[in-house]
Amino acid sequence: MKFSKFLVATVIAALSSGVTSVHADVLKFAHVYEVSHPLHDAALRAAELFAERTEGRHSIEVFPASSLGKEVDLNEGLSLGTVDIIYTGAGFAGSIYGPASMTDFPFTLRNLDHWAAYFDSDVFDEVARGYTDATGGNEIAAVSYYGSRHVTANKPIQKPQDMQGLKIRVPDAPAYVLFPKAVGANPTPIAFAEVYLALQQGVVDAQENPLTTIKANRFYEVQSDISLTGHIINSTYTVVSGLRLNSLPEEDVEILRDVLQETGDEVTAAILKDEGELVDWFRTEGVNVNEVDRAPFIEAVTPALTAGDLPFSTELFERLQTIEDK
Repeated sequence: MKFSKFLVATVIAALSSGVTSVHADVLKFAHVYEVSHPLHDAALRAAELFAERTEGRHSIEVFPASSLGKEVDLNEGLSLGTVDIIYTGAGFAGSIYGPASMTDFPFTLRNLDHWAAYFDSDVFDEVARGYTDATGGNEIAAVSYYGSRHVTANKPIQKPQDMQGLKIRVPDAPAYVLFPKAVGANPTPIAFAEVYLALQQGVVDAQENPLTTIKANRFYEVQSDISLTGHIINSTYTVVSGLRLNSLPEEDVEILRDVLQETGDEVTAAILKDEGELVDWFRTEGVNVNEVDRAPFIEAVTPALTAGDLPFSTELFERLQTIEDK
């Protein structure tokens, strides 16, 4: 199963009166993102296309902003039949099937061309099948680019030595802790909602996130420098419940896959566009945006990626590295 397009999603099909058509089979698509996020826009677009292409046999109702639960709840809901489609990060998927999280680990992907080549490869096909088997039939129907993660601090971070002893906020997950540990920093998990205040008050010295998140959460107000480490290239999976797939005619399953992949591409394009504009925007705001030679960071991290105590095998990691960029 090739993924020539990438991820996404869903939603709508209630009449203005709030009553759905008695002839329509309604799929529930749930996610944790705000309605302003490109993922939500793509879900709405997917709902329109799915209803149109199935000639009203089915519709999708979208539930944004954790309205049906947090990400862990949504993943559980796929197997319980309480939701039909979700967005989930590679790390969350990896909590169920470890190899699905491989690309959320630092420097497993060289660049965006390598990212695209991997998700269109036999290697990912194998990972996706393993995920489906581990979840009892749930399917990664599409993949979207979520953003490349960079370090912010009150100084430039241009070589591994610049991170020695740096107290950096990271999500509380092995994929995010590995990078700072490998370069001698002090990874400090803090709830996302508390990051701005922690930076402002000096509880931590630094944090790391995609440029879009750095802007949306105004971290640049309390950090003087953004260093373009690009240490993790995050992906979002669009996952469809195996229970739902088994209930649909094969013709409509193919329509659903096509729609999710098309709209997933739209998400990728939107985020790439935003990232392409943000470096200049940050500089107009007086933030120092620093180019980084990633090679010394990659050299520092690589031994930890082949240590054998990760949720993916060294053999799988090495196969990922042999995939040529698109």
